[in-house]
Amino acid sequence: MKMATDYWLSRQEVADRLKLPAKTLTQWAFLGKGPRYAKMGKFCRYKLSDVIAWEEEQFPRRAELVND
Repeated sequence: MKMATDYWLSRQEVADRLKLPAKTLTQWAFLGKGPRYAKMGKFCRYKLSDVIAWEEEQFPRRAELVND
């Protein structure tokens, strides 16, 4: 999903948005989980559109709810 107002977020900004410690995002990145990110030198940056897409993926689909 490409947004006209897409911009980069720091790990701390994403952590604040998700109400999680930034360390959790660091662990998720190490484990290959969480929102997609890019390395820019020694910094990790997240596109807002990728964070939003990842957030939407966290909701169970209707079929998943029926099968449980």
